[in-house]
Amino acid sequence: MKKNDNAKKALALHKKLGGKIRILPAAPVRNRADLSLVYTPGVAAVSSHVAKHKQDARIYTMKGRMVAVISDGSAVLGLGNIGALGALPVMEGKCALFKTFADVDAVPIVLDTQDADAIVDTVIRIAPAFGGINLEDIAAPKCFEIEQRVIDALDIPVMHDDQHGTAIVVLAGLINSMKVVKKDMNKCTLTVSGVGAAGVATMRLLKRYAPKVKILAVDSTGIVWSGRDDLNSTKKELIRNKTIFAESGGDLSKALINSDVFLGLSRPGVINAAMIKKMARDPIIFAMANPLPEIMPDEAKKGGAKVIATGRSDFPNQVNNSLAFPGVFRGALDNRVRRITDEMKIKAAKAIAGLIKKPGTQKILPDMFDKRVAKQVAKAVR
Repeated sequence: MKKNDNAKKALALHKKLGGKIRILPAAPVRNRADLSLVYTPGVAAVSSHVAKHKQDARIYTMKGRMVAVISDGSAVLGLGNIGALGALPVMEGKCALFKTFADVDAVPIVLDTQDADAIVDTVIRIAPAFGGINLEDIAAPKCFEIEQRVIDALDIPVMHDDQHGTAIVVLAGLINSMKVVKKDMNKCTLTVSGVGAAGVATMRLLKRYAPKVKILAVDSTGIVWSGRDDLNSTKKELIRNKTIFAESGGDLSKALINSDVFLGLSRPGVINAAMIKKMARDPIIFAMANPLPEIMPDEAKKGGAKVIATGRSDFPNQVNNSLAFPGVFRGALDNRVRRITDEMKIKAAKAIAGLIKKPGTQKILPDMFDKRVAKQVAKAVR
């Protein structure tokens, strides 16, 4: 299907639907007897009970099954800073996926502010109604601060999906890719293009999973290393904590020499076949920029890539966050998890990878419509 045809069909569908989310009562209100139970006077007994026993809110209200999907629209995938209203269709779609893949009820909330303090304050104030907070499409580096401050303030699970959903699925894909090329991640060098929300979280999680892996990070200026004087606090922290390493500067082409893996979380066209030819034996290429990847699969094959993954559904090995976030929150809600830890994320990645019994170059990840995925991920989040 041509891109323009898809765009026209999407516009027509959304116009017809008037948005993708509906609110339906869990119990029918058919008569006065029903009304007296779901609303006045019966609801007073429920409100009084919850007011006295706040821990029971998860049992007697929507709190036990509802997630808020919150964005300021400052970094919408492939579209950039399009603001609150521009982000609303994406947040609606996210909620539809929550329900479709894991039967998690979710509400889209877009904020008419991009100030970190205002976002944190707003999320904390609306949190009592929800069992979990899914932050979405908030620009780096403020997304790191916002997520951590909200986590520290609340006793419900909070996850910025652009960071951790991506990291979980990338790790799952790499676990199986390593089986295909018969390598140990702890003995590999990874080059990551893109040091935004997804790139940073992915590097941190990979380092937790494989402490001895060597990671080179490359941003729009070049290799991230201590000799640069233009690094923000996040990049300095990555160096200080030895998440990444580099002894000198240079461009992406230099960083890829003898590298085992390229992880693209940046922009189209930053890598070519000639650069892949300089990588180590059986290179692994994850080109995840959307809608156009850092390199097209055919070009990557010309360079000798052994395993190729993208963020697109029209190529094999789609790296899609929907493999992770529905199951993560399903497990968090079911098990009353207060915080989503790195250990849970690693277990979730292993659960996703484990669904592919015999990984191959064309199959390192399960299909996003595989009904086993959310169930297995939910079991991992305890």
